[in-house]
Amino acid sequence: MTSTLIWIGVGGVVITGAVWFIIEYNRLIKRRNNVKASWGQIDVQLARRHDLIPNLVATVQGYAAYEQATLQAVIVARTQALAAEGPAGRGAAESVLTGAIQGLFGLAEAYPDLKASDNFLALQKELANTEDRITYARQFYNDAVLGLNNEVQSFPRLIVAGITGFTAQEYFQAELGARSPANVRF
Repeated sequence: MTSTLIWIGVGGVVITGAVWFIIEYNRLIKRRNNVKASWGQIDVQLARRHDLIPNLVATVQGYAAYEQATLQAVIVARTQALAAEGPAGRGAAESVLTGAIQGLFGLAEAYPDLKASDNFLALQKELANTEDRITYARQFYNDAVLGLNNEVQSFPRLIVAGITGFTAQEYFQAELGARSPANVRF
């Protein structure tokens, strides 16, 4: 009888441990999927930004054909941003692209016809809207990463995370928003 009670107790502990492990594992899966979905939103907005750039370059080129160095810098920065991988790489590449776009918008001061162009103003407004969306998506992603990282690094979940291969994720940090070319006013 005593040995049966011991086995029932051991079985209860094992079952409780297994249920706890499954619950914690599923919680980590939800957090990881939230991070992936959030990163997908950043990708969508960055793709939108990258799609606007050729039109912007073409518009500026029509008015400022002699500014090839500035136009080339934007094209190269866009190409590098498209090729960058991971939050850190993408953040650095997007920061370079932002600086190149700021240089492009700076050209408008030297070309009054460009500054007054409806197409240029429409592209500038669209880029400003896209920058706002990127900022929101970045905040949402970084919040999701914070949630996952807290789970992965907190005891006792770090045990489940370690066993199942969950690791802390990188934040997405890029020079967008406040230092964005979209905030330039003409």
